[in-house]
Amino acid sequence: MFFLKDLPSQQMVGTYAEAYGADPAHISGALLMMRRASLLIRSLEAFFAAQGLSQLRFLVLIVIDREPDRDWLSPNEIAERIDVSKPVMTRTLQSLQKDGLITISASPSDGRSKKAMLTAEGRHRLRETLPGYFKILSQEMSKG
Repeated sequence: MFFLKDLPSQQMVGTYAEAYGADPAHISGALLMMRRASLLIRSLEAFFAAQGLSQLRFLVLIVIDREPDRDWLSPNEIAERIDVSKPVMTRTLQSLQKDGLITISASPSDGRSKKAMLTAEGRHRLRETLPGYFKILSQEMSKG
């Protein structure tokens, strides 16, 4: 995308925006926001990779961890909360289980259903990851 390396000049934005009935200031603001978001996502992806995670794998861990009344969630509940497809969630949960960060077992109330729980290692990895995650987010927001 052209705006990721070099934001377009105000003149160019103005020409296009006016031609399509848009406010040039709004378009410039949106392009700047998209650039900042892209840079933030790249920073987070690099950070998660160094932790042996991805953004999705991290989100699964945190969604399970923040459950107030129980220490597990079904794969469907996790997929709904993160808004990903069931096949993507299945692959992600399998990889987290393979890495020893979660366990997947039969639900106590319905043997046909599954439940995903953090392991001690998963909880530890999450606790190790959170300070760096919040540091990156805080640094980005302090840029104003």
